[in-house]
Amino acid sequence: MSAIPEIIHQHADPASTRDTVLTLLVRHGEATASALAAHLAMSVQVVRRHLRGLEDDGLVEASPSAEGPGRPRNYWRLTAKGQGQFPDGSDHFALGLLQSLAVNLPPETLQRLLEQQAIQQADAYRHRIGAGSLQERLEQLVDLRRQEGYLAECSQDAANPQAWMLSEFHCSVMRIAEQFPCICDQELQLIRHTFPDCQVDRVQWRLEKGHSCGFRLTPCRDD
Repeated sequence: MSAIPEIIHQHADPASTRDTVLTLLVRHGEATASALAAHLAMSVQVVRRHLRGLEDDGLVEASPSAEGPGRPRNYWRLTAKGQGQFPDGSDHFALGLLQSLAVNLPPETLQRLLEQQAIQQADAYRHRIGAGSLQERLEQLVDLRRQEGYLAECSQDAANPQAWMLSEFHCSVMRIAEQFPCICDQELQLIRHTFPDCQVDRVQWRLEKGHSCGFRLTPCRDD
């Protein structure tokens, strides 16, 4: 791996060190803890502690790489959530695209496009969450949604132990949904297509002044 160029940073500020680590990883794709430590003029142990903190926050991940005899070396890279720490203008692009589509297409055509996108995304989700229990699949989906910038969690429904609640307290497409509420309908369809063995109902909606978007998933009975 090529040498990492100098980036101005403040060693005394942990937040600044974390930002510098993220910046280095976004510029170079991946790096070992020792390479980062050499740049930061810190011990490898301190840098690893920062990396573990970033990993706990879902911003970075490591993959081992065998390079001859001895223990594999971990190469660190940003997760999708980590990439999201850097402004990319995608929400402005998405808003502009939807505005153009809304002007130039009949409403039913736009709705069909959004429904098709939900079906395709649900197919990808089902492939990644596997075929475990409803709880296991929901937990996998929560992890995926967190990587996409959502603050999500799942829990059993207090009123019905057979049902589960999926709550999203932060929505990565909130700005878009405020102008195009149909995006929220797409999200509901996405959850329904991801869990075809469940009845999925929206029970809370941020656009209706809720503090989160909430979905109740009730397993369908086999008659």
